[in-house]
Amino acid sequence: MRQEPAAAKQEPTAATQDAAAAKPAAKPAPERSPEAPARPSGAAALLRRLGRLIATHPFTTGLTALILVLALATGPIHGPHRPLRVWLGVGPDQLLDGHWWSPVTAVLFTNNLAELIVVLVLTVLLVGASEQLMGAWRTALAFVATSVAGIAAGVGIQLIGSQTGEMWARNVHHLVVLDVFTGIAGTIMTASAFAGAFWRRRIRVITMLVAIMYLLYSGDPSDLYRLLAVLAGFGLGVLLRPHERLLGWRRSSHHEVRVLLASAVTISALGPVIGLLSQSRYGMLSPIGLLFSNDVPATGSVLERCQAFAVTRDCVHDLTLERINGFGPVLISVLPLLALLVAAYGLLRGRRFAVWLAVSVNALLAVLSGLYFGILPFADARPTVSPRYWEVTLSLALSALVPATMAVLLIVYRRHFTVRATARSVRRYALTIAFTGLGLIALYILVGWLQKDTGFTRPIDLTDLFNDVLERFIPVSFLRREPLQYLPTTPLATVVYHNIGTVFWLVVILAAIPFMVGGGAWRRPVGDAARVRALLERGGGDAISFMATWPGNSYWFDPATGGAVAYRVVGRVALTTGAPFGADPAAHDGIIERFARFCDDSGWIPTFYSVDAEYQPVFDRMGWSTMTVAEETVIRPQQWATTGKKWQDVRTSINRAQRAGIRAEWTSFGALPLSAAVQLSDISEQWVAEKDLPEMGFTLGGLDELRDPAVRLMLAVDESGRIEGVTSWLPSYRDGHVVGWTLDFMRRRPGSINGVMEFLIAEAATRMKEDGVEFMSLSAAPLAHTAGTPDDEKSGMDRVLGYLSTSLEPVYGFRSLLKFKQKFQPELHPLMMAYPDPVALPSIGVGLVRAYLPDLSMRQAAALAVGRG
Repeated sequence: MRQEPAAAKQEPTAATQDAAAAKPAAKPAPERSPEAPARPSGAAALLRRLGRLIATHPFTTGLTALILVLALATGPIHGPHRPLRVWLGVGPDQLLDGHWWSPVTAVLFTNNLAELIVVLVLTVLLVGASEQLMGAWRTALAFVATSVAGIAAGVGIQLIGSQTGEMWARNVHHLVVLDVFTGIAGTIMTASAFAGAFWRRRIRVITMLVAIMYLLYSGDPSDLYRLLAVLAGFGLGVLLRPHERLLGWRRSSHHEVRVLLASAVTISALGPVIGLLSQSRYGMLSPIGLLFSNDVPATGSVLERCQAFAVTRDCVHDLTLERINGFGPVLISVLPLLALLVAAYGLLRGRRFAVWLAVSVNALLAVLSGLYFGILPFADARPTVSPRYWEVTLSLALSALVPATMAVLLIVYRRHFTVRATARSVRRYALTIAFTGLGLIALYILVGWLQKDTGFTRPIDLTDLFNDVLERFIPVSFLRREPLQYLPTTPLATVVYHNIGTVFWLVVILAAIPFMVGGGAWRRPVGDAARVRALLERGGGDAISFMATWPGNSYWFDPATGGAVAYRVVGRVALTTGAPFGADPAAHDGIIERFARFCDDSGWIPTFYSVDAEYQPVFDRMGWSTMTVAEETVIRPQQWATTGKKWQDVRTSINRAQRAGIRAEWTSFGALPLSAAVQLSDISEQWVAEKDLPEMGFTLGGLDELRDPAVRLMLAVDESGRIEGVTSWLPSYRDGHVVGWTLDFMRRRPGSINGVMEFLIAEAATRMKEDGVEFMSLSAAPLAHTAGTPDDEKSGMDRVLGYLSTSLEPVYGFRSLLKFKQKFQPELHPLMMAYPDPVALPSIGVGLVRAYLPDLSMRQAAALAVGRG
């Protein structure tokens, strides 16, 4: 029941007519004369649309044309040649020689044809999107200002580094930079200040991550300039839009945190590919690109030359390549990165298993870096680091710090990944990995022992095999400073030596895929999801029974009637999601009693939450206590009409929306085009970001719950296709047919016309009337109801929930939401909570808070306690 109370607010307006003015009948179009101009062809319409885009994006058009013309004039295939390149490009030497124009000209030229194509595409897409967000003059200012600021700051850092003898600055001092991406990155970062909360956060996080990864894995001066331009763009955006909230982190929904962390894991996994594609490889983490080289030196030729930390690029190159003579070593260096990509997909789907897989791989890479590069305290003793090579020490430290940081972030935000695997499936996975690893170790030692005299470059014994076997499972890049003891010489020894690690990592990845894409490995036993759907379609439930399909629920199936109860255990409290379903209502009394016995046997406190007051007799018979927690608002679509004085506000909203050209669209999430789905995410994220408390759960659905194919959406769409508001509707069934719909998700775009929510609900009621639907539930606002209890009769739980309702009202506005729903003259059906033992009320109260606010921090809880929630 994720709904937006603010939708109830309307500006004062003059009274409108009780009935909308009837539209005049459309006149038949006059017959077109033969001389009438023909309808424009598709090509002409396309040209007109292109002309409109050019007219509304003058800077993007001009910049794209300028880059293309300059590339054609100076050489599109290989870019400008010397000395023109030196005159146009930027670097420390150019600025010291007085080329003051170079920070501007350097971001207008490309280096080759492939780069030109990518630049033109990104200019049209990213700079065009920026111009759409902040206008032409701001976009032009951002492109020039961030480029100049980033390049000037970068060149300054290079000059300082060169003067102090820093190795990277000395190595890149002579390079001349031409890089349009610097201006593009700074521009899109500036434009992020003008985007909604949804895109603002994504643009900033992803742009920053990509810029940092390029600097770490490629390390060209252009990568430094680009990162600094991104930072300049952030500052410029704040200056151009000073009212943007700066302090604090705007809250994200579970869905958004999953997207951001999955993006971060993906970018960190693809970082080594940047090092591979980079020709210069000056980045601190670029050596992994060496794993794909074809030049293999003679065995043992460099073992004596290279010492830990006292390294050159040639030394690292040769030492790494001695271990890479074969497809297996190359593959084993890539497979951990592939495992991270698989984990990233699972993160998008909210899988907790994906969190721990990504944490495990990143932690392994961090520990291996620390061990083999001598950074961890318990690593083997290494020669003292020479001050001359402190940059190498920093590079090696970063190689451990990057994956370690990613692992820590995933652990900190793991609560956002709520879909958990069963303990049995996790144990099965762990045993599969363990037995595979042990079996491959045994195979390596057996083959090595059988060929100990002839299969390697020197005779070996069991001690050699045991000392070496674990290194067969490690990516080659982490062994480049480890002394190489021996290499295989026979075909059998070579196959085993180079490929047991590959087999192991393939098993790790393949065994993890079902956790990311399947449904059978999760806490719901195999077949439960399909069984629950079948029971829901059979009927016998209430308006919120469909919420049983949401993540986080467990199920108890009654063996006597075949009905079911959806519940979740929070601490010692088993909170149900409504009443039983899937059985004849006459059998619900027995189901309730048997479920209570099941909970008691399990050591839980059974608590029926948000059940209809008609169950009061059964709870009285069981000796349980009850209290009203909400009121369901029900409309009968077959009696729907908006005539009379009481409906004045609703009619006003309908007329206002129609005059604004807004139409209602009844659809599902799966049927939406990508642009519409993105708009829904944007609206949702802006709503979540404005709250001072986390997104609520339990009986309140979010963006993820909209994706169910059975859920219907009613959208308010204007003439340009912009979505102004959205409501979602959960089905209620009887004998396989939908007999009712329940309102859940309800949000509107900030700045949309007042009354858009009233318009959507009225349109939904009209649609349901046409479809013959029996009831339309506007659901219940949690912790809000009109039934008053005298103070002297209130129980302790009444007071606790009343205090909680008062504390949450400024943030979530449940009482305002109930008042809003009363505009539609609904039937009010009390919903109650039933519990067996009043002594357990403190535990039940804590369980309810944790169910609705599972991510509530101690600081936020303290704010609630003092009434600032």
